[in-house]
Amino acid sequence: MSAENRFQFAKSAALDEVMLLEASMSDFSYGTHAHEEFSFGVTLSGRQDFFALGEHHKSYSGNVIVFNPEDAHDGHSGADDPLHYKMLYIHPDQLNPMLESAGVRRAKDVRIEHPVQNDPLLKHHILYLAALVENDMSSALEYSSVLFEFAEYLARRKGVVMEAKRRVKDPVFERVRDYLHAHVSEEFSLDELSQVAHMSKYHLLRCFRDYFGMTPHQYWQNYRINRAREALELGIPLADVAFAFGFTDLSYFNRRFKPMFGLTPYQFRRTLLRS
Repeated sequence: MSAENRFQFAKSAALDEVMLLEASMSDFSYGTHAHEEFSFGVTLSGRQDFFALGEHHKSYSGNVIVFNPEDAHDGHSGADDPLHYKMLYIHPDQLNPMLESAGVRRAKDVRIEHPVQNDPLLKHHILYLAALVENDMSSALEYSSVLFEFAEYLARRKGVVMEAKRRVKDPVFERVRDYLHAHVSEEFSLDELSQVAHMSKYHLLRCFRDYFGMTPHQYWQNYRINRAREALELGIPLADVAFAFGFTDLSYFNRRFKPMFGLTPYQFRRTLLRS
């Protein structure tokens, strides 16, 4: 992998539920994954190509990228020049109450339309909030004020926020998901999952992917990497995190973690400690 690939994560103690990624990429590709947070990014230079919501997308310099929680996607540089972007990850527990205060009914059901947008004001809000994360001197009051202004803008921007109809939950796939969550540190077979779902193995694979945007195995890997990331942020030793979530050794943990965050678990935690 080229030395031009660089990933820097940062968080602020003043607003713990917001994380910033600044990334430069030339020949790195993210595997298919999903975050549990809202993701708001700005492509600063180059072009970002990704597949999400059943379509291929291209984000050019100056464009905004938005992923809702659990939107499965991948990503890579789509041009000869290196890709440089910043991405904010904002947990729904932080954003949804602010959206509700700004007048959005059923804020917990909100999904943001259009993964790629050309919106200079939205771009400004994202980069302003990113600058606060980068500035250790920012206060909790300033963070909260700026984040609320961001939520207000989203709430009044026609075509940006959609008060989505609640997705009709399928009890079969919700049951399979609960099983995957309960077995976050344990290997299991497709036969076991098909028994949980009461359907054939390959029908389950296709239908689960249509429902969640990932295969059951991809979903399980994604879920346990997210849980492992939380443990790393709490300062739990790497070996203990790997063991707790069923990774056989640190090398295997590294191979699973890096396609989602661009860094090994050790590198990821070290970048946060420097922020």
